[in-house]
Amino acid sequence: MSDQPAPNASDPAGRTYTDRKLYGRLAGASGPYRGHIVAVFFLSMLGAPLALLLPLPIKIVVDGVLGGQPLSPVVAALVPDAWEGDPDSLLWASVIAIVIASVLIQGHAFVVWIYKTWIGEKLVLGFRAKLFDHLTLLSLGFHSRQNSADALHRVQVDAACIKEVSVYGVIPFATSLVTVIVLVVVTASIDFTLALVVLGAGPVVFGLTELYRGRLRRNWKAVRESESSALSVVQESLGAVRVVKAFGQEKREGERFRRHAETNLDAALVAVRSHASYDLWVGLAVGLCGAAMLYVGARHVQEGIITLGELLLVVAYLSQLFMPLRDLGGKLAGVQSALASATRVFGVLDEQPEVQERKGAKPLDRATGAFALRDVRFGYDPAKPVLTGISVDVPAGTRVGIAGKTGSGKSTLLSLLPRFYDPQAGAILLDGADVRDIQLTDLRRQFSIVLQESVLFSTSVRENIAYGRLDATQEEIEAAAHAAAAHDFVSKLPEGYDTQVGERGTRLSGGERQRIALARAFLRDAPVLILDEPTSALDTGTEELVIAALERLMKDRTTFMIAHRLSTLESCDMRLEIVDGGVRVREGGVDDVALD
Repeated sequence: MSDQPAPNASDPAGRTYTDRKLYGRLAGASGPYRGHIVAVFFLSMLGAPLALLLPLPIKIVVDGVLGGQPLSPVVAALVPDAWEGDPDSLLWASVIAIVIASVLIQGHAFVVWIYKTWIGEKLVLGFRAKLFDHLTLLSLGFHSRQNSADALHRVQVDAACIKEVSVYGVIPFATSLVTVIVLVVVTASIDFTLALVVLGAGPVVFGLTELYRGRLRRNWKAVRESESSALSVVQESLGAVRVVKAFGQEKREGERFRRHAETNLDAALVAVRSHASYDLWVGLAVGLCGAAMLYVGARHVQEGIITLGELLLVVAYLSQLFMPLRDLGGKLAGVQSALASATRVFGVLDEQPEVQERKGAKPLDRATGAFALRDVRFGYDPAKPVLTGISVDVPAGTRVGIAGKTGSGKSTLLSLLPRFYDPQAGAILLDGADVRDIQLTDLRRQFSIVLQESVLFSTSVRENIAYGRLDATQEEIEAAAHAAAAHDFVSKLPEGYDTQVGERGTRLSGGERQRIALARAFLRDAPVLILDEPTSALDTGTEELVIAALERLMKDRTTFMIAHRLSTLESCDMRLEIVDGGVRVREGGVDDVALD
């Protein structure tokens, strides 16, 4: 394990992750199952003494049965006295011993495999959940910069690194190390020179591992990045499949995917070639040691230093030793793929939400909805401000219409109210308190939001309406649907409120989705309502239904409404026009408001 960072072992934010740091953090993330990991480690250790059992009967047959030589003191102590001079009894005992040893070895392997699989999947589940929870806590600024397919890849693919390191990396490495030590010690007790010959492969294997470590990490990181890029194309194309078909671009999207997939294939081949090259040199080193061992062993038999049975025993032990010896290096090299994924995972986990709750933030039960904006300035890039000084007072219960050209900052302004972003300067007050001094959960509970494109989840109608109030009763859900003019069409669906709406609500029409979103807002019953062009994509008939529902929803609530249709803003008490980053406050009619 090296404490030096592997090349390219940093995330885009410039954080550096050494092997030691990654191992330590993965160990910390394995905390809930640390006891099970220790248990499977010691269970795996039983493989070392079991490995000593299988070759022993072969020595007994060669020396005691075929060669007529006396048994060694250790073996003689295990065999009844009556059998020592009886070749047939020794032969049958050896055959039975091989069967028993094989059953023990295979049974042990089966139990370890089942146990390791269970622990590994539990670790991955917990790690994925932790990563997903953190992603949902990160601010919108992060998600606007982060490709959603890349986030999906990190949750579904990269998070499995904890299993590959903790269960299939560290434990097999430690098991192989113990097995090598045990077999070398036993071999040394038979022929010390042969043990030294075998040990000569150790420095070569670990030297090759250190030589290839950085290259493998860099190559596998490139594989993970290209996998994420290919997944992004799939998600983007299928998510916009109607547009793809409408413009007849199926072939183009297929070619785009193949280009990214080929890039991923090229990266994977580079990584595999590096790993294969490493395995080749390790295999050659182990093969040379095996050849040297055979030569030295044969000479020692000729010289009478060891018997033929002892040579076969040593050969059997060392044949078992070469595999774990290769595994030692293989695990150190192979784990670089998992560490490349770990770098990507911790790169996200180390991201901090841009919007954070202040220390000592106060709770808020239910606001009246009075807002005051004091010289609010904001830009997604601070060097390019979108809002350059917004100051306005909004009394509780006011209906505020917001107009302005596309890109003027209308949606941006509304995103500041529930603290999806924080302004770079100025302050936003709710009921006289700076929104940054209110507990974030309580602040956002004061808002209901209805967007131009209603966002529904791939669950039932009932669950979508109750999304903002999970404890709502069926009666409350139906009352909200009635208020939103949604109950009639929901009742006619195949399974009523239990009907699955499909991904993003695709089984419903646009107007139906919008009314489900309105029902969700009714049920939430928040004192502040944000409407971001809620009727712009609706036909005239559906728009009338939605506007009637909106009138009911806006009653006795502070409402902020963005709309491009004059008719939608007619009922507003106050209108704000966003111009050049500033605001013009207007009362009365809408004729003089510049709408885009």
